[in-house]
Amino acid sequence: MAKLSEQELHNLAMNIVGKDLEANGYEFLGINSTLKRNPQFVALKNKKLHFVIVRAVLYPDDPKSIDHVLMTTIRDHAVKFKAKAFYAGVGIANSSDLEKPVTSEDDYVVNYSGIQAYE
Repeated sequence: MAKLSEQELHNLAMNIVGKDLEANGYEFLGINSTLKRNPQFVALKNKKLHFVIVRAVLYPDDPKSIDHVLMTTIRDHAVKFKAKAFYAGVGIANSSDLEKPVTSEDDYVVNYSGIQAYE
């Protein structure tokens, strides 16, 4: 069983957030799925610019827990562009046993409740 790499987990989280943003009327101006490159999404909604940071968070960590040092940097950068900063934590776990790693062969469960504004 192949355990998903950090990049594969990140891509999975990116897909979940991307579909959510699209469904909520966001227009993508830029998408960056490279690990450690921020923001992941630069998007427009209602003529407002949005910078969205995406993080794949493995069980038992809380996907709503924000890295304030990172997000303060992103927010300060966003202000220069008259943009808003958002955080999107996506919890991912093995559905058969939360303690097991997420693999390409097993089903997984997602804990995602949308993007959170960071002001």
